[in-house]
Amino acid sequence: MASSSSDSGRIAGTLALRTSSALAAASLIPGLPDDVAAVILCLLTFPDQSRLRATSRAWCLLLSAATLLPLRRSLRLPRRHLLCLFPTNPSLASPILLDPAAPTTWWPLPPLPCSPQLYGLANFTALAVGRHLYVLGGSCFDARSYPLGQPSASAAVYRLDLANSRHCWERLPDMQLPRGSFACAHAPSAGGLLVAGGGSRHPMFPSNGSRTGSTEWYDATTHSWHLGASMPRDRAGCVGFLARGAGDGGEDEFWVMGGYDGYTTLGGLVPNDVYCRDAVALGLWSGKWRVIGDMWEEGERRRLGPIAALSADDGRITEVFMLDGNDVFRYDFASNRWLKEATTRRKIPNTESCGFVPMNGELYVLRSAKVRVESSGPWRQLKKKLAMEFQVYNPGAKKWRVLTTYPPVDAPIDFRTAALCTVEL
Repeated sequence: MASSSSDSGRIAGTLALRTSSALAAASLIPGLPDDVAAVILCLLTFPDQSRLRATSRAWCLLLSAATLLPLRRSLRLPRRHLLCLFPTNPSLASPILLDPAAPTTWWPLPPLPCSPQLYGLANFTALAVGRHLYVLGGSCFDARSYPLGQPSASAAVYRLDLANSRHCWERLPDMQLPRGSFACAHAPSAGGLLVAGGGSRHPMFPSNGSRTGSTEWYDATTHSWHLGASMPRDRAGCVGFLARGAGDGGEDEFWVMGGYDGYTTLGGLVPNDVYCRDAVALGLWSGKWRVIGDMWEEGERRRLGPIAALSADDGRITEVFMLDGNDVFRYDFASNRWLKEATTRRKIPNTESCGFVPMNGELYVLRSAKVRVESSGPWRQLKKKLAMEFQVYNPGAKKWRVLTTYPPVDAPIDFRTAALCTVEL
């Protein structure tokens, strides 16, 4: 009884704090206490919550991201993430959201501000921190440059406040060094965002481009970027994540894995990248990098595959997985080795690209293809429609399930250039 009373008091306090007099003036659902109604509305899927905001002012305030996320945490409800997909250049094609609990409805976001001189943005990084969605860097073409057609890295940073009903991208201060295909992570102890590595390579010219080993972090309080210690060597095409307590003395570390640090030529003609088999970690307290040995033996694999890091409710990374072909591997921090975890339920051809992203304690393998569907009408003809297949793996239960959805895009998605991230709302 004491626990129930404290929970009710906490809910009531959160409602009063977040929505002021609007919720107090009218009942959320007639005939139900407001704390019970709030739990019901919190458990709805994101598309339903978006549609129901127009019901009343009280519902609009309760179902806004600024109120909903703290309320879900106060109710101790499980964390729920949405998939955010950038199919291609975000200044031309809108990013789209999907709630895995309602895979039939996609929710479009506004496109990035378009520049009349810059075009072909690719290799950017998308990252969500709370109610904010960030798009950082990338590689693009500049119509003012000479010679034309030579890609250059971008230092631009944009932020979208998902709690604002009038969604509009905000331009933040540029990074000190332009970069694309870099490692990025949210580091609360460092003040905001951490980026490392990267270069200017563009998918249209896969054998050209620069590389860097520089590191910088964004201070959200002063809205400024600061340079940090550079990595032991330059690398681009890498991935990063924050590992809390992984260093000596329980130090939080920014891990950077994979990527390439150079290239050779086969027969003096065909360029061939030299991929990194090791990882490096930056101590957030000491500000120093430490080199972690090779994660696999020579000939075991050519390069690091897509990475997905599962986190606990407090945001701490608990497990790191890699997709290598049709196999899922789990990273063992103690032995610095990748151990086979599972094999995808449906085989993915080597000629197709696929995405790999963690959501709500599960691993999602994304594949885009055209499937035959029966059209509505008297003739019932079979037509090809663009679909996206999700193979979902639960590491705890060690079971797979398959979902199919139909995103609002006109062409198959190339996950080698598309960007993925998860948003908690």
